[in-house]
Amino acid sequence: MKGSHSAISSQRRNSGAAGLLFPLLGACLWAAVVGYKPVIIVHGLFDSSGDFKNLQRFINESHPGTNVTVIDLFDRSASLQPMWKQVEGFKAAIYPIMQNAADGVHFICYSQGGLVCRGILSTLSDHNVHSFISLSSPQAGQYGDTDYLRYLFPQFVKSNLYHLCYTSIGQRISICNYWNDPHHRDLYVNSSDYLALLNSERPNPNSTEWKKNFLKIKKLVLIGGPDDGVITPWQSSQFGFYDDNETVVEMQQQDLYLRDVFGLKTLAARGDLIVCAVPGVEHVMWHSNETVFHMCMEKWLV
Repeated sequence: MKGSHSAISSQRRNSGAAGLLFPLLGACLWAAVVGYKPVIIVHGLFDSSGDFKNLQRFINESHPGTNVTVIDLFDRSASLQPMWKQVEGFKAAIYPIMQNAADGVHFICYSQGGLVCRGILSTLSDHNVHSFISLSSPQAGQYGDTDYLRYLFPQFVKSNLYHLCYTSIGQRISICNYWNDPHHRDLYVNSSDYLALLNSERPNPNSTEWKKNFLKIKKLVLIGGPDDGVITPWQSSQFGFYDDNETVVEMQQQDLYLRDVFGLKTLAARGDLIVCAVPGVEHVMWHSNETVFHMCMEKWLV
């Protein structure tokens, strides 16, 4: 009897330990699965969702169990659709993901996609985006003779593209929505249906509301670098841009920063504006470069 009594006691002890262990294991697994906020990736000009496999892998290796969604819309040539049309399309696809994420989501928005995401964040009053990571995006506009420009508009160079971009027909092409010719500032301000409105560079009756919406983000991470080769000037990825002499004026000296038109200065004062400049990265490599991921993105995706 004594032997069977001790066997029963031992069994009870083991089942008690298991009773403690299994919920603990379950809690750990649960934390691994739901511990990280979902990440939403928005692609750029001429990209598609398949171009972001490396970035998805980096995220899942560093933050296992993260739900990563690359929005499969406006791929390839469809990325030339007008920016407001893209904002509405991406918004409709992203909103259900936000609604299912009680703790919020993160945005990684590449190249032209960074401007799409700004449109979403400005116009969506109940978004729950924590980190907005702008990955080599022409946030202050684009003005350069790049391979993209030669491919799209072979008969134009940067100095005369305004003849097309600042017309009602031109504004139906995404790149013209953020084409910012520093030598034709008035034309840009009066003609740009997208960037000039987002930047409140022309009167915008929604500017107060858009600023309030944008400032709901917890972090703004601006990633870019001097060897990009496409974003021109490269400092546009960090809200720097040319003056009329084509001298780059850094973000902190830009009127849109000084007047805090949509919240950059407020974010900086809050300590929530992060600038990450990485040399040696070409434009098409930002989302596949592991060093960029670890240096500039990883810590903001929790």
